Amino acid sequence: MVCDRCMMIIRPQLEGLGFTVKEIALGHAEITPEPNEEQLQMIAAALKVPGFELINKEADKTVEAIKNIVIELVHYSDLSELKTSYSDVIATRLEKDYTYLSRLFSNSQDMTIERFIIGQKVEKIKELLEYGELNLNEISYQMGYSSSAHLSTQFKSITGLTPSQFRSSGKARRKPIDKI
Repeated sequence: MVCDRCMMIIRPQLEGLGFTVKEIALGHAEITPEPNEEQLQMIAAALKVPGFELINKEADKTVEAIKNIVIELVHYSDLSELKTSYSDVIATRLEKDYTYLSRLFSNSQDMTIERFIIGQKVEKIKELLEYGELNLNEISYQMGYSSSAHLSTQFKSITGLTPSQFRSSGKARRKPIDKI
């Protein structure tokens, strides 16, 4: 689950199977009663219909948690106020060594956490460019870049376009958060 709408879809799916949802958050749902193996298969099948996947292995849960932390930071936080590095935030929240988390993520996703972060930031920048409410310096500051030149260089390396070219093209080429 990567957004509030995802959580709104998951809750009725679980409740429709007779479970009580105690808590639901990005990448996590706590239900009662505790499902047995057969019920887990039913849940997995029900979640597959709207395009979700049940993650049950510890390594997969950790990778999903890393993704959710990055998505929360990039899409729902003011990065200009982030006083520490992404690696520190991820390691602290998951209470694990960042080197271990980085290796686990890379092995699972065929990309580094840094690449994933950059991909998420570029999609957020695309969104802000499409809104047209902020200039590039303001977007650069909001996204935690040291300068608009650094943002532009990174943006162009991922999209092949400068932010100005993207903005003036008028064509939305954004990717869904969970497809980055």
